[in-house]
Amino acid sequence: MPRLLPRWRQHGGFLFGCAVLAVMAVLAIFAPLLTPYDPYAQDLLARMQPPVWMDGGSWTHPFGTDHLGRDYWSRLLFGARVSLLVGLSVTAISCLIGTTLGVVAGYFGGRVDTVISFLITARLAIPVILVALAVVALVGSSLQIVIGVLGLLLWDRFAIVMRATTQQIRSADFIVASRVQGASNFQIIVQEVLPNVVNNLLVVATLEIAQAIVLEAALSFLGIGVPAPTPSWGLMIAEGRANILFDPWLITIPGAFLFMLVLATNMTGDGLRDLTSPESRNR
Repeated sequence: MPRLLPRWRQHGGFLFGCAVLAVMAVLAIFAPLLTPYDPYAQDLLARMQPPVWMDGGSWTHPFGTDHLGRDYWSRLLFGARVSLLVGLSVTAISCLIGTTLGVVAGYFGGRVDTVISFLITARLAIPVILVALAVVALVGSSLQIVIGVLGLLLWDRFAIVMRATTQQIRSADFIVASRVQGASNFQIIVQEVLPNVVNNLLVVATLEIAQAIVLEAALSFLGIGVPAPTPSWGLMIAEGRANILFDPWLITIPGAFLFMLVLATNMTGDGLRDLTSPESRNR
């Protein structure tokens, strides 16, 4: 850790990503305290007010209002809650499934590896959007459905990376020593394998969080994700597209928030990869 700290301080992308994620998390957690408006409250007399930096804007609604008079700033804050909740929940589900399958395939090999590799290939052949469309048509759309569908479909990257990483270390000396001492396969996986693949796991997790956030926004934009009137950045973009020529800020503001969150998540993942790589640790 002492050798990692100087590199951590010098990695601008990692610091930027962590700072943006911290700000987004604070905005999401303390959303009720940062705005006096209910994100669901409608005021048709105050509809389509522009942001404060545009002509006609005011500090009453600093980010303006939408077509139903709802305060845009409050919907952005509560939309951050939805995006972070989806990103973290989907990643937790997919991480559990993919890591389990990947580590088991890489550790045991043979027929177990063949079967799990087939499952990974089959998963890669399934288009996420089409499956989401089918599920929504059968059971309807909700935040829980979005999280469940994406969590059950985005585990392949975890499985591929964990399988390859486990294959690299399963014949290492410390694994052989644990077998000689009589440790069970379960003990070896938990005590020896998982601690040595956690760095790769964290990197993949950050990438999956970003992918889940983008997919949720895309599904909400298409009308098959988080249902209205739940604040969602993808839904806000979809609702503003009818006024894109006259009020483009309805799209650019939530689009900018979505861009910054995904960019920060990816930059954090890139920084973790750089800082935890063997080359960096040996410097």
